[in-house]
Parts: sequence; C-alpha cells; structure tokens
Amino acid sequence: MGQGLSCGTSDEHGLFSAVQCGDVDTLKDVLERNPSLIHHSTVYDRQSPLHIASANGQIEVVNMLLHQSINPDLLNRYKQTPLMLAAMHGKISCVEKLIEAGANILKFDSLNGRTCLHYAAYYGHFESLKAILSSACTSHVAASWGYARFVNVRDGKGATPLHLAARQRRSECVHILLDNGALLRFDTVLSLPSQGRVKVWDYTGFPGSTPLHLAARGGSLDCIRELLAWGADRLHRDASGRIPYTVALRYHHGACAALLNPSSAEPLVWPSPLKFISQLNDEAKALLERALMEANKEREKNILKGTDYSAPSPTQSDVGMDDNISEVSDTEVCCICFDQLCTIEVQDCGHQMCAHCVLALCCHNKPNPTTTSPPEPVCPFCRSNIVQLHVIKVTKDDDRDRDLYSSKLRKSRRSRNFSEGSSSFKGLSAVSSFGKMTGRGSGRIAAENEWIDKPLTLD
Repeated sequence: MGQGLSCGTSDEHGLFSAVQCGDVDTLKDVLERNPSLIHHSTVYDRQSPLHIASANGQIEVVNMLLHQSINPDLLNRYKQTPLMLAAMHGKISCVEKLIEAGANILKFDSLNGRTCLHYAAYYGHFESLKAILSSACTSHVAASWGYARFVNVRDGKGATPLHLAARQRRSECVHILLDNGALLRFDTVLSLPSQGRVKVWDYTGFPGSTPLHLAARGGSLDCIRELLAWGADRLHRDASGRIPYTVALRYHHGACAALLNPSSAEPLVWPSPLKFISQLNDEAKALLERALMEANKEREKNILKGTDYSAPSPTQSDVGMDDNISEVSDTEVCCICFDQLCTIEVQDCGHQMCAHCVLALCCHNKPNPTTTSPPEPVCPFCRSNIVQLHVIKVTKDDDRDRDLYSSKLRKSRRSRNFSEGSSSFKGLSAVSSFGKMTGRGSGRIAAENEWIDKPLTLD
C-alpha cells in the first residue's frame, strides 16, 4: 500500500516536472504508466498540466495535452484559465494555440475579476493583446457580447484593460487598445443598480480615476502622449476632485505634470475628419500617427523648457531645402508648407502633401454647427472630397543627371500646383505653421528619466 502511494507520488512529481521543462518524452512515459495523471493538478493552487505548460510557454506539451481532448478552459484555485496564464507571461504561441482550440476569452478569474485581456494589458504583452483582440473580432464575442463592450470590459474593481495598461506604463498596449475602441473617459466606478447605489472601488488610491489619472500616477510620458493624442481630457476630475495634473504633482512626476498642466498648450489630437476617409490603410495611418506624435514632441520640448511655443520663421525652415530635394528622385516638397517632403497622395486627383499638412488640414476642419458632425476633408488643391489616401513610395536614384532633371521637374510642378490651388489656401493659414512646427527631428525628452519613480509594485 505504502509502496503504491510512493510510486504514485513519484509519477505525479515526474509529470509536473516534465510539463514545466517541456520534456515530451518523459511526459509520454509517465502517462503510459498512469494515464489518469493527465487529469491531476497541484495540491494548493490546483494547477493542471495545461496551466503549467501554458504559463511556461511549452507549446509542444500544450499541443500534446490538447490532442488528448483536455478542456482548454480548466480552472485553477483562482478560476484562472490556461489562456489567462499564457497571456500573463506573454507566451504568444500558447495564447494562439489555446484560442485556436476554443478557449473562452470571456472567462473572469476570482482574484480581481479579470479576463485574459486584462492580464495581457497589465503585464504589457502587446502581441498577446493583439491575438486576443483579433479573436474577439472573429469569434462569437463580437456578435453576442459586442466587440466594443469586450475592449472596455471592467474587472472586479472597475478597471478596464486601458486603465491597467496606463497604470503599469504599457504604452504599446495603450496604443493598441485606443486603436481598437477603448474609451478614454471610463473611470473606476462601478454602478450596482440592483442595490440602488453606486459602489466606488479604490483601485488607484483615487476612486473615479480615468486612464489619464493612472498614467499620471505611473509617471509614463509615453502613455500620457498616447492618451492626450487620442483626446483624453486634462480637466476630468476623479471622485476626490483631482485632475491628472494634481495626481502627477503628488507623485513627483514633474515632466508629466508639465504636459498635463491645464495652462500649457493643448496637444494636437488625432482628427475626427480622418474617420470619414473610407480607405485609410494601415501604412498611411501609421505615417499620420507618427507625424502627430512628432508634432506633439516638438511642443513638449518648449513646455518642459518653461518657454512659450513660437513657430520657426520661414527663412529658418527653408534653409537647405534644395539640398534635401536633390537627395530624393521621385518625391516633391510639400506645396503647402514647403518644408517637408510629400509622403501622402490623394487618390483619384493625385495631389500630394506631407503627413503633417494632411493632419493640419483635418485638424482645422471644424464641425458644422447645424449638423454637429465634422465635414469630410477635401483636397486643398482641387477641393474634391478625400476618400482615400496612399503612402508615396520613396526610391533613391544614384544617377546625377536624372537627379538634376527630377529636381528641376519638381520645382516646375511645385509652382504649377501652388498656382492651381492658390484659391484654396486662404482658409488654410494654420496649415503652413503646423507643417513648419514639426520640422524633421523629434527626439526623446532628455529630462524624462529624471522624473521616474521607483519601480511600481503590482496591485
């Protein structure tokens, strides 16, 4: 009897060791001797072999266990699924395999009421985050539960994945969530209508915090940049009446406080008229977003220096322009700002602009007061509606003769385009300054690391 118990204990130990190390051969030998062990779990945490394999990224073991018809939604002591543990540890191959095997992305644990999306956002594993969001788009979740609802799902303390990503300084996850419809004005307040009252969870020390409040507490300039660029409100107050600026000051994040100060210049925000462009492909969108962030970084430099922003004069911006032109054979200088190279082309009419001027064109389109909706952006040269934008492919040319010819051709085209659209520039006086404001360099803020606190502890 005792010998049998000892052998069983030894086999069980061998099973979990083999699973953790990814030793498939040993695992097969153990299961051949005692097939029932595949359903065993650890004594205290109730971790199944699939939990352990997923957490350690042992994809071969995960494949083997799933082929044995193991339930992909097994629960441990805290009602965590193998998918949650894979997302927590950033094991993207296991995340994808479990989703492929039918793992439920809508499971909630019993620790904090979090889903696998919360775990990926909290620990900053953006690849796992993308895989889970992609699954939500194509699975029954989008149809039955709602994709927007899933992206903004709250945990047991009222925090959405965006709250967690902002609190933990996960700027890439913040960007992905915002790009997928995460709401900026959600705060950490849970309403319980069945009890006829509102319950406030103190997740951050400041109940009612928005993601911007949490980014201010964490001291992440990158997260604050992303949130502000997507339209986060610097004046939104938490349950204690604090704005993000006050939170940043309390935690001694001086650089963050400077950007969040309501008296500092407003950041440029991703313009809503671009939403009316039916075919804004990923490449063009990435180029425009980069231009927006560069513009805001230029503004930040002056804010952090404590000086008011002033745009460089045209003479400063145009210095060396012709030298820069001669380096590129197939790209013209933007005929709006005469500072940046054209990178965006308007489909159908073929007119070209730099990304900065495309953004400025859309940023300065004000909503129609009668319809309260932004107008569709129009080409400043021919006034036709912009329905599609493409990125211009820039190619280098080593032939000097052709380079010289291209330079002359561009100058003639520039004068032709300018005269062709001269009547359109009267209402775009702010566009030129936008293009010149950004220049070519962006650079990181030198003082950023000076304001970072000690590493954050997990909640």
